[in-house]
Amino acid sequence: MSLQESQTSLTAALPPKPPPIWSSIREALRGSHQDFTTGSLNRAILLLAIPMVMEMVLESLFAVVDVFWVGRLGAEAVATVGLTESLLSLVFAVGLGLSLSTTAMVARRIGEKDPAGAAVAGAQAIFLGVGVSLAVGVPCLIYAPDLLRLMGASPAIVATGGGYARIALGGSGVVLLLFLNNAIFRGAGDAAIAMRLLWVSNIINLILDPCFIFGLGPFPKLGVTGAALATFTGRGIGVLYQFYRLLRGTERIRILRSQIRVQWEVLLRLVRVSLTGILQFAIAHTSWIGLVRIISVFGSAALAGYTIAIRIVIFVIMPSWGLSNAAATLVGQNLGARKPERAQISVWRTGFYNMVFLGAVGVFFLIFATPVVRLFTQDPEVVPLAASCLRILSYGNIGYAYGMVMLQAFNGAGDTVTPTVVNFFGFWLLEIPLAYVLALRMGWKANGAYVSIVVAECAIALAGVLLFRRGKWKGQQI
Repeated sequence: MSLQESQTSLTAALPPKPPPIWSSIREALRGSHQDFTTGSLNRAILLLAIPMVMEMVLESLFAVVDVFWVGRLGAEAVATVGLTESLLSLVFAVGLGLSLSTTAMVARRIGEKDPAGAAVAGAQAIFLGVGVSLAVGVPCLIYAPDLLRLMGASPAIVATGGGYARIALGGSGVVLLLFLNNAIFRGAGDAAIAMRLLWVSNIINLILDPCFIFGLGPFPKLGVTGAALATFTGRGIGVLYQFYRLLRGTERIRILRSQIRVQWEVLLRLVRVSLTGILQFAIAHTSWIGLVRIISVFGSAALAGYTIAIRIVIFVIMPSWGLSNAAATLVGQNLGARKPERAQISVWRTGFYNMVFLGAVGVFFLIFATPVVRLFTQDPEVVPLAASCLRILSYGNIGYAYGMVMLQAFNGAGDTVTPTVVNFFGFWLLEIPLAYVLALRMGWKANGAYVSIVVAECAIALAGVLLFRRGKWKGQQI
């Protein structure tokens, strides 16, 4: 054999060089064709996490853009958004509960190399989503102002925000379907598609928000109601695009016309996993309602401050949810491929990356809380209250980072019971009673509620880590 032939043979025997980081980023944004159950785990996390992080950033933009424009209408308008969002969080709980079971089931079938089974699971999830959307949306459309009163809204807030609440709560089905359809794409590993369709939705919302709120050009001046209409329109068009992509198909998943029928065995299995998933998020989100009810005791300014601060927190935590969703997909697909150890390592690595990110964000907010808040409001009464909330919540960022990854790992395995139990103890038995005692009994006012959030989230993170180390999730069937 010649020297040149020997060198060629040796080069062919060597493993291929890993692609440059920028090449991986481009591939992640364009849509990766990699099998996430083989190859470099760090690269798999990167390829999944980048579009999922971008997806969550884009989803949180809906909330940030709304409060940016609504903040110019005064504290009562912002309080309307806060109260409505606390009610809408129950819809989010249903949507997230259905979504996590959908992601787990689709990811498991993809890991088993059964794309037809994944498509069937996705179709059944959509049937569930449409049914729930009608069951929730119609009553909310009728009784939205009464729900605001139930939350302690003043007559002025009800008069200002009744229309906003009707559109936001009555049209909540688009939120639910947006979550569900993206869960199908995420479970299949098509995270880039979920990201791109949110670009479309957000661009529409960005354009329509000031137009409907302030009556620019030919648009009517609707005030705070215009924010809800703009968001509903942007999300609705996004849902239509999702259906188009699911029927047209991608490399990883396509729902055929023959699969658009109820298959009771799959549907009931999905319902079973979803029920505890819905309860899991309902526990978390109803605790938010409890906190809002406690904070509302201290007036519109305190409620507006909390609303602005929590929107900012949601904006930075949504990317962390993207990392958590990447961990859930990797767990589901690798368990389907019978590689539980690879699934476990992916969770620990993702949790570490999330900790680094949220830790840096927390330090930033501790230093620059007031300037950040001033981007959303100049109200001299609201700014210090919102800045105080933002600083206190930032102390819990490392706890949030590990907690969300660990609980999403259980969900990705199809074990929705463990996170539900953890949330029950963390939010209902710890956070709400502690908020009541600190805020109302010990005189800490709204700051007491914020401290209770930090304590509860850190406790949930610790419980999640300890339970994940036990490893029972590896034998979960779905």
